[in-house]
Amino acid sequence: MRPAAIFILLLFGQFLVAQKENDTLPKAEIATTMQSVTIGGMQIFLTAKAGTFEVRDENNKPIALMGHTYYSVGDKRGASQNRPIVFAYNGGPGSSSFWLHMGALGPKRIVVNDPKTTPAAPYRLVNNNFSILDVADLVMIDPVGTGLSVPVGKAKFKDFWGVDQDIRSLSLFITQFLIEYDRMNSPKYLLGESYGTFRNAGLMNKLLEQGIALNGVIMVSSVFDLRTLVFPPNDDLPYIVHFPTYAATAWYHDKITDKPADVYEFLDKVRNFTENEYAPALFKGDRLSDSEKKELAQQLANYTGSDPEYWLKANLRVTASEFFAEFLRKEGEVIGRLDSRFIGINQDLLSQEGSHDPQSSAISPAYVAGFLDYYYGTLKVNKQSSYAITAGVRDGFKWDWNHEGNQRWGTQAAINTGIDMAQALSRDPNMKVLILNGIYDLATVFYGVEYSLDHLGLTPAIRNNIIMKYYEAGHMMYTHQPSLEQFKKEVSEFIRSTSK
Repeated sequence: MRPAAIFILLLFGQFLVAQKENDTLPKAEIATTMQSVTIGGMQIFLTAKAGTFEVRDENNKPIALMGHTYYSVGDKRGASQNRPIVFAYNGGPGSSSFWLHMGALGPKRIVVNDPKTTPAAPYRLVNNNFSILDVADLVMIDPVGTGLSVPVGKAKFKDFWGVDQDIRSLSLFITQFLIEYDRMNSPKYLLGESYGTFRNAGLMNKLLEQGIALNGVIMVSSVFDLRTLVFPPNDDLPYIVHFPTYAATAWYHDKITDKPADVYEFLDKVRNFTENEYAPALFKGDRLSDSEKKELAQQLANYTGSDPEYWLKANLRVTASEFFAEFLRKEGEVIGRLDSRFIGINQDLLSQEGSHDPQSSAISPAYVAGFLDYYYGTLKVNKQSSYAITAGVRDGFKWDWNHEGNQRWGTQAAINTGIDMAQALSRDPNMKVLILNGIYDLATVFYGVEYSLDHLGLTPAIRNNIIMKYYEAGHMMYTHQPSLEQFKKEVSEFIRSTSK
């Protein structure tokens, strides 16, 4: 047989193999329904598409089916070209997006008994008058490993479970989704909560590098530098940035002597103490004298309604988990990590750390059951498709924290996507960022956000493109009705002002 003929046969064989692989790949599946929401007395009709979307890699090979729910006004392709579109997700990493979906953004909302434990079913699923669907279309995204999102072809879960891997897969999804639904010329936004803000900071830069400029990015309960949360050995920063939230918690639970009427005035005083007295004292380390320690311990106790002896035993440094257990130990209770307004029973009064998160225990069953009932019952998603609430249910779930730009001397020196946000904002001076902080959030503390922003090295003009808002609630501020109303107002105004 001639060489040319052999070559043609080989090519044909490769084509047949590739065709067979494509035929055996699971296919994207979408359930389309008509929904509506009433906002401000106006009824809005929506096309809802819930299911999976095939994501391809840079070589056009399928790598994932990405679970999502897409709400749009009008069902014709391109009909909403000038209407803003928001891509939203929760955090974890490894959390699906049903929290934001059913708590603040979607057409329906789960009602919880904030800040108490919500009783068991039947749960209340109501029209969400505080949805953003009057100002923008919405895509709720479940990253791979969560929801219905799974790898396909030769891809594995580990190809998506990491800082850079996650940013890459979301950038591929968003780009291909915009093309598929003729939305590339729409005003575009990211909205992330918790780790979703850490993702946002990297993704906004990744998309910009690919030629997709965002009108705005919305950060809900933010973290950009993980040092502010994880209490690394011999690092005083997390103790410093947590302290104002400890004080806010004491203010809320009436543990402050001569409690000021206004919590924000109180926090300004706490910030001043933290920056000018607490931080310099910790910087001195073992050089701090006994008398200085006792004086500082008394001040720390006064601001947090606690015992100065406890602060002395802790060497003036109390982790968040230790604070959960200690703060209401005499009452036999622990406070919430996600929202310190919530309290629960402490079954071990000798425990050094909090046993559980009362906020999570109080609201999770309502959100999980309410969402799944809505997802399969109202949105008509195939009931044979199992929805993963968290990637933690997958075998081998482990997150790769390496991030490009965080390495020094051949090793990882930081876990920080603030550098990506700074680069994106500096290279696109029109991009705006809205940051929403709960003052009772002990999962992503507001003073840690302030510290991170103050160390991005931005020019004053670019720094003014970052808008900070505060809420008298916790991590999921939308469980608190007054904060939900504020959330709706501020997010809607941000989208309107940046999409013109």
